[in-house]
Amino acid sequence: MSTAPALDPAHTALLVMDYQPAILAALPEAGDREALLGRMEGAIADVRAKGGTIAYVRVGFTEADWDAIPAVNTSFALLAQHRVLHHEDPATAIHERLAPQHGDIVVRKTRYGGMSTTDLDQQLRERGITTLVVSGISTSGVVLSTVIDAADRDYQLCVLSDGVADPDTEVHNVLLHRVLPSRAHIVNTAELHALLRAG
Repeated sequence: MSTAPALDPAHTALLVMDYQPAILAALPEAGDREALLGRMEGAIADVRAKGGTIAYVRVGFTEADWDAIPAVNTSFALLAQHRVLHHEDPATAIHERLAPQHGDIVVRKTRYGGMSTTDLDQQLRERGITTLVVSGISTSGVVLSTVIDAADRDYQLCVLSDGVADPDTEVHNVLLHRVLPSRAHIVNTAELHALLRAG
């Protein structure tokens, strides 16, 4: 059983990051993608029902964003060169099964981390959020970057173990079991439900 503390929904946000068709398509198995979406539907419903905050982070680029990416950026220069992930492309929208509702936070980013190129941190603090439950694709991208950044900003952190995924299973497992636990409590969706009830 997780040693994570009970969560006060009034000060807790579930981060739903990069759950976009274009990003989901990089995961290996369609069945796994469907199961992942189903678990996230449940987690979002749990947090909503308890009065917590849902914060969506999506990646997408404007022409100006692409033009601002320097050639030395080994991760994003190729995206800019090929004009991939335009912010108005339906493939960069948040997946319809997890669609935002009125009052949710929605931000668009242009790098890996959920906070570095957005006002997410400001919006969370304005709502009194002190605890983040992190989910996203991929574990080695948005999840790792956001957890490190959010830990440095002194958020209490939980990573949703069955709400994160990566195209590279080996990297995913190393991060989830060896790297992320030094900065976050690792919980699954069933544990999240119990922690919210206990809060």
